[in-house]
Amino acid sequence: MRETIKEILHDYWGYDSFRPLQEDIIMSVMQGRDTLGLLPTGGGKSITFQVPAMALEGLTLVVTPLIALMKDQVDNLRAIGIKAIYTHSGLSRAEHQLALDKCRYGKVKLLYVSPERLQSKTFIDNLRLLNVSLIVVDEAHCISQWGYDFRPSYLRINSVRALFPNAPILALTASATPEVVDDIMLRLNFNGRNLYSRSFSRDNLSYIVRYGEHKESILLKVLEGTNGSAIVYVRSRRRTKEIAEMLIREGISADFYHAGLAPEDKNEKQNLWKNNQFRVMVATNAFGMGIDKPDVRVVVHHDLPSSLEEYYQEAGRAGRDGLPSFAVLLASKHDKSTLSRRISENFPEKDFIKRVYELTGNFLDVAIGCGYNEVYEFNFNLFCKRFNLPPIPTHSALTLLSQAGYIDFTEEISTRSRVMILLNKQELYSLRLEPQVDTVFQLLLRTYTGLFADYVYINEALLASRLKASEEIIYQSLLTLSRMHVLHYVPRKTTPYILYTTSRELPKYVTLSKSVYEEQRTRLERRIEAMKSFTYSTIQCRVNLMLEYFGEKSTKTCGKCDVCRSQLKKPTTQSQIDKIKQSILYIISQPGEHTINELFANISASKDDILDTLRQLADESLITIAEGVVRHVGE
Repeated sequence: MRETIKEILHDYWGYDSFRPLQEDIIMSVMQGRDTLGLLPTGGGKSITFQVPAMALEGLTLVVTPLIALMKDQVDNLRAIGIKAIYTHSGLSRAEHQLALDKCRYGKVKLLYVSPERLQSKTFIDNLRLLNVSLIVVDEAHCISQWGYDFRPSYLRINSVRALFPNAPILALTASATPEVVDDIMLRLNFNGRNLYSRSFSRDNLSYIVRYGEHKESILLKVLEGTNGSAIVYVRSRRRTKEIAEMLIREGISADFYHAGLAPEDKNEKQNLWKNNQFRVMVATNAFGMGIDKPDVRVVVHHDLPSSLEEYYQEAGRAGRDGLPSFAVLLASKHDKSTLSRRISENFPEKDFIKRVYELTGNFLDVAIGCGYNEVYEFNFNLFCKRFNLPPIPTHSALTLLSQAGYIDFTEEISTRSRVMILLNKQELYSLRLEPQVDTVFQLLLRTYTGLFADYVYINEALLASRLKASEEIIYQSLLTLSRMHVLHYVPRKTTPYILYTTSRELPKYVTLSKSVYEEQRTRLERRIEAMKSFTYSTIQCRVNLMLEYFGEKSTKTCGKCDVCRSQLKKPTTQSQIDKIKQSILYIISQPGEHTINELFANISASKDDILDTLRQLADESLITIAEGVVRHVGE
């Protein structure tokens, strides 16, 4: 069995050996054991189920929450000759049926599904007919109410498992506390405790916190002081662009990324960055799962995440190649109150949540008692604008309504345009089309392959440029062909959608259980306090703080974080302090204004020692400091 999986690894991926724990997890699954793999970011989770999928008879069902990620994985698998397909609520009925038919006829080895698909009775009925040999739950922390990203649709996995009692479950996540680990196994009804985990410690990654109110200037110093590719995380879409433009003005090549970009723009930016066409990607957390660039040397968090789980996952995108790398967190004195404010933003008043539920039904024109299992496109920005709702609490309200089981709110806005030809090649010979439509159709046939067998992603802008016409002409021509049933055209969509998991209720009957609201609010409060402790501690090793949070103990300090480095630094002698004083007083005695940054540049001492000496001189009333300028008293 071990030889078989090694052959599969080599034949499809070209590797001669597995990473740590990969082989152990695969062997556990192959032996029919329910297995939980706790692998850090970049630990190679996908290999642990893709290899056994090829070794086992039948179909592997993969439940994953990110539509963009499942698309990427399916595309990558197809590129190496592995038959894979996906289905989610954003696809048409015809696409769903085609995917399931391919699975039924044994033409697919891996079927990726979004968790909301498990709430469809039609899908479950079709699933019963398939030969499922392995069930994979990716991002398994989403099934636990103790997790930081709980999704109620994940709870349906257990009912799917009942259809295939002989199929083992493989649950995978990169970050989970001990209570989340136990809850995952409980909710998935594991046939025995079976955990494979690697240490959360990353020997090549140094955790650094930099304090200051002028974060942009600190960011510039960090990027100037490090080499290689970098990611800068911020919490607002607007700020991604602003900071990227600031970096460009300072001579650092950068671009920005967030969930609101068009799919083509996302792909282009990601590919350019991966190919080192620019150095720094400034992004929201939308630039996360599935980002696999091994040589990222530094990840900077401009804003504080809400939990150590989030921080660990995002910081872990640095140094996947094992070389020394840095995770830098920028913190100001105001960030503590900002973090605390997120509690009320994430858990608005219950009356507000009920109002959002009512307005959602009105916005989508869903009658009371209707809507069950129906999917509706949902323009979130227009919704907030129409009813004058604050975006952040409104978004939180929709998330909580999802967790309470009333709706499933999905924010996937990156569905690309796709086409499949419905006629066979013989029928095309008798087809009569208008000249413009025929020209577009012929161009489509010349540009893309596989159009007769499956839905193929297309780019209207590319077709327009080749035809030297507008995108509108391409769009209208494809619509005409779709209406003639020559092909099925699914234009790209730029809106999220809502699935009603129950019929629409009157607001007075909408209830949020203690487990959905009060208990989760309490857990968020604990996470935020843990994030504050990690950020503002100047005594305890940051790696040890992280390990302690995830239930792991360490007997030694990392020696690389900013806390450890400050403690290793030799104490400054009085003689050294006197020399720094003399240097400061000499420099500021020269004509003109003299800044603190000038002192940093011209005095051979650490910034901390220079700042401490400046404070002493100020306390002795020998100097004054105002707006970064240092002067002799009396000037």
